[in-house]
Parts: sequence; structure tokens; C-alpha cells
Amino acid sequence: MKDINYMKKALALLLSVMTLISSFGQRTFHLYSPDSSLHVAINTTGQLTYELYAGSTLLVHSSTIDLKLSNSSQLNNSLRKVKSNYSKINETINVPIPYRRKTVINHYNQLELLFKNPFSIQFLLYNNGLAYRIGLQIKASLQVQNETAEFNIDKDANLWFAHINKRDGQDRYHTSYEGVYKKEMLSSIPDTMMTFAPAVASLSNGYHLAFSDANLIDYPGMFLQKTATGLKGSFAPYPIAEEKTAGEFPQYLVSKRADYIAKINGSRMLPWRAVLVGKNDTELPSNDLLYCLGDASKITDPSWIRYGKGTDEWITGINLFNVPFVAGINTESYKYYIDFAKRFGFNQIMLDAGWSDYQDLFKITPGLDLKELVAYAKQKNIRLMLWTLCSTLDKQLDSILPQFNKWGIESIMTDFMDRDDQPMVNFYHRIAKVCADHKITIMFHGAFPPKGINRTWPNIITHEGVLGSEWNIWSDLPTPEHDVAIAYTRMLAGPLDYEPGILWNAQKDQFRTVSKNPMSQGTRCHQLAMFVTYDSPLQIFSGNISQGLLEPTFMELLGSIPTTWDDTKILQGKIGEFIITARRKENDWFISGLNNETKRTIILPLDFLKSDSNYWLTICKDGMNAANYGSDYVLKTEEISFKEPLTITMEKGGGFLIRLTGKEPVKLTNQK
Repeated sequence: MKDINYMKKALALLLSVMTLISSFGQRTFHLYSPDSSLHVAINTTGQLTYELYAGSTLLVHSSTIDLKLSNSSQLNNSLRKVKSNYSKINETINVPIPYRRKTVINHYNQLELLFKNPFSIQFLLYNNGLAYRIGLQIKASLQVQNETAEFNIDKDANLWFAHINKRDGQDRYHTSYEGVYKKEMLSSIPDTMMTFAPAVASLSNGYHLAFSDANLIDYPGMFLQKTATGLKGSFAPYPIAEEKTAGEFPQYLVSKRADYIAKINGSRMLPWRAVLVGKNDTELPSNDLLYCLGDASKITDPSWIRYGKGTDEWITGINLFNVPFVAGINTESYKYYIDFAKRFGFNQIMLDAGWSDYQDLFKITPGLDLKELVAYAKQKNIRLMLWTLCSTLDKQLDSILPQFNKWGIESIMTDFMDRDDQPMVNFYHRIAKVCADHKITIMFHGAFPPKGINRTWPNIITHEGVLGSEWNIWSDLPTPEHDVAIAYTRMLAGPLDYEPGILWNAQKDQFRTVSKNPMSQGTRCHQLAMFVTYDSPLQIFSGNISQGLLEPTFMELLGSIPTTWDDTKILQGKIGEFIITARRKENDWFISGLNNETKRTIILPLDFLKSDSNYWLTICKDGMNAANYGSDYVLKTEEISFKEPLTITMEKGGGFLIRLTGKEPVKLTNQK
């Protein structure tokens, strides 16, 4: 058996390191992952197709790749006289803002196929996924008429699929990338229904696959459309006319589109198409493939980039109480937020929509003294982050960024892009570059997920692109099941700005929508756990800070949670049901549990600590009455043995947070 395994590995290695092979007569090519666990077979007979295997198990059935250009060139008409080039890469990427871990191993085997000009294709096979991208060698300016990217899977597969519903007066390519991820049989989803990438398929053989694009540059993003045999890419056609909407937050909507998806000017590589592979439920949430596929950072010195924890007032409508002033968009209210941030270990506050005129960022709202506020925040070592409407930011970009520098503003958010056609994708890169030139950190809302852009531009600190806390204001959609599911789906694409921390918590049968005083479904500990479960180097607390001041011990624990990490492990979980996440910051471990609507008890071994000494444990878990009163919790500290597993019960819609320290216990005010 050992000899057979040795021969298999030797063969795989030989296939992976061959270079510059002329393969004029060869029609099928094979590529193996570095550990030989995955294998992709590429067929060039008639049309370009690929199949992905794990051992002898077929994961992705024969799927077509094609590209058609405006000069009538087509990839699948250019498959003659194929040349192949095999190579391998094994490198370590240092992550400047380590939202998951400090270093990422970028280890893959590569196959490049050169076809009749202008086409080529690169395949990368990792131990945990596949990626490919099409290359073009052209001198003229052309258009991409269409791209075919198929992902065919077992017909009995389950999909975690967030439906994109067409908005009134807009085409289906206008979306905020916010949807509820639900488990559905492939066969039950209507044909032509679309979702945003990544989408996850759970196969009957136990494997989980995630399908996505990555390294989105000067090209439209890839939506995923359901077909009879799986999914296929769908791309927003190029916009040729726009109309500006009326209303509170005006946007530019596409009123007319071309019959092509992208303009091409010169030789280039197109974005990656990727299949992430997990042998079980817990492997996908820590898969770094999409980050690896991003272009290397364009920022040589990232030391100025701002991350950490901040407050936001938009969800609660600045609905403060027990204060000696009228709450609202005014200097007194924001000083109150600054004092809160300072007390509980936050390092910034958000001034959300309303601090200025939406159409003119120079026109500050009366009653708000921004200069005084910046000075007050600086005394407390707190920074301000300003909201902007993307169309206004773009219009005033050359003048407002220098003004932000003069004001001492180091972070901004921009909102309401709601598109990923080629010009809008270029907007992201243009804004990121100009912000980097002015040493300004940026967060995107109304945005597509990162999918590698955060590697290229680490000053893009996080993206929304997720149905998060604000939806509690007007809907019952952020369910505990959804909260768990996005850790296995949306989060694969990179940091997400869910904005957890709502402090009024209720079970499903008690939940209702309340403007300016929103509730959340599930327990308080469910909200707390999100700060560790979700990847984001900027975590925004959306709870009412007046309510937070009434619970200082709880807020001190929340404020002690880091947002960047040395390492991350997914200890246990099942997609849509629960997830247990462990993250290390220096010598401390933070462990979170996030649960759906089924009460469960977990047994948590501590063998991952790799320690021979005891730990101090601080735990916040669902209280005895959390099934009826969602805000009930228990917070305590005790010394534990690393040899003994922990037994923890999560209530329906529940969760927990643990902090493990080796030398001495965490000291929290008023802790019992």
C-alpha cells in the first residue's frame, strides 16, 4: 500500500512540475493538488470543459468554459494546437490587516493552456479548491460579448441560495447584495433565479462546494444563475445610459445596457472563477482561497490603516436616554458617543447619514461642530468615521479628500453603489486608490463582497453586502438560522459588516419591528458571539449606548474583543445550524458559539490549546430564562483545567462567548 501511495504522489508531482510541453495532439489535461487529494480533468475536444474530483469522487460534473469577443473570436473555436505549461507555487502571504490569521499559505499547482490567439487559460489547484481564469493577448479595443462559466453538480445537491428579487423599476442586476440564505434542493429552485457569489452546495457525499469569482478588476462581477444541472455565471451588461433617482438617497440606475458585458483594451487576464472545497461543514469558513486570488497589495506601508471597534447610531436613530441634552445629530450627542467609546475600549465612532447634506459633503448639518468634535475625540484617542453617499463622494472626490485630511478624518464609509457592472467595479478601485493616496481607510456599504479586493487594497477595511442588523428595523429576516448560515456562505468572500450588538433581544414569537429601538431575534449572547464569529477588522456596535451604560460589565467584555487575529479555527459546526469558532490574539483565545433556533448542548475539548497549564475562563452564556427573555445571560470567571472539556448549552437562537487567559483572570467592573 505504501508503494502504491508513493507512486501516486510521484506521478502527481511529475504532472505538476512539467514545463513548456508542446501538446498539439493532446486533448485532455490533468492537474493534481499539492497533496493529490483533488484532481481536475480539462478536456479540449470540441469545447473547453473541466471536471473536479476528490480522489475518485466526482464533485463538479463536466462544465463548459467559453468566451466570445466582438470580433467574432471565440474561445471554443480556438482549441487547436494547444500548448501546456505546468508549474507550482508554495509561498506565504503576510496579511497586513489580519482579519482571520496573520499569514496565509498560498500553495497550488498550476496548468496554463495556450490556444490559438488571443486565448489562454490558467488553472490553479489547491488542496482546498480550484480556480481558473481566461487570458487575452490582443492589441485592439474589443468588447466581451459574453462569458460562459458553468458549475454543474449532482441534481440532489442542496444549495444555500439567497434569491435576488427584481426591484421595481430596475433590472435584476441592481442589488445591495443582501439576502437570506436558505437551504433548498437544486431541483426546487426556479430556473433563471439568480444569487450573488459565493453560493454553497452541500453534496450527498458530505462535501461542500462554494462557487465564486475573485480578483474583480475592470470587469463585471459574476452572479450565479440556477440551471437544470447546477449554476452558471451571469454578468451585468455594460451600462450605456443612467438616470439619477429622486428621494433621500439618490442613486444612478442603469436605464439602458449594451449587448456586451465588458470593454477590453489590450492584453489582460480576466477575473478568477473559483470552486472552494470542504470535506465537511467546518472547512469552508476558514478557507483563504479567495483572498489568495486577489492581486498583491498596492499599499507598501499599511501602518496608517484604521481598524478596531466603533459605534454607529443610525440603526438606533440616536435614541439616547438619561442624558442632559436633546439627542440627535448634534455635538453633544456625538461627544456622548465618544465618551462611551473611550470607556469601553472602542477606538472610533461613526457619524452616519445626516452629519452633512447628502448632496454636498462640505455643508455640515447645523448644530454639529465637526471641528470641536474632532478635537474632543483626539483628546480621548478616538477617531471619527464619516458616512458618504457614493455619488456625492465621486462628484466631490478631488476636493473632499483633502478636506477630510484637514479635518483630521481618517476613515469614511460610502454607500448605495448597488451594482457590479464594469464601470461600477472600476469605481471601487478608483476610490480605494485615491483614499490610499490620502491615507484614508474606507468601508463600502450597498456593496458586493470583497472576494480578494481587500488583499489588493487593504485600506478597504470591510464591506457590507450582507443582510445584517439594520434589517431588524423593518423586517423579521435576520433569523438565527440566517446568522449562522452567513458564516458558511457570505463570509467566505471576506470581511462583512453585519453590525451586531443589539441589546433588546427576543425569541421569534416575541419579536416585532420597532423603529429607533430595534429588537433582534435570538438571545443577547447570540449577538455577542457575532463579534468573534464574523470576520471583520472593523466591528461596528449597533446597540443603544444608553442601554449599554446600564450594563458596564457586559460592555467591558464586548469592548475587550479584538478585531484582528493571529489565528482562527472552526472547532465544530453544521451549516445553518451552529458554528463554534476559536480565535487567538497573542496568548489569549476567544471562542464563540452561534446557534440556530434549536436548543443544543455542545461538548468542547480544549486540546487545541496545546498547553500544559490551566486557564482563566471568562464566559458569557445564555441565562436560565433566555428562552423567554432573550436578554438574559450569565457572565462569570473561573479557573479551568485544559484537560477537561467544557459543556455548554446554547438556547434556541442562542450563543456564547469565552475568553481564555493563561496568567490571570480578566478583571471586569461589577462582575459577580
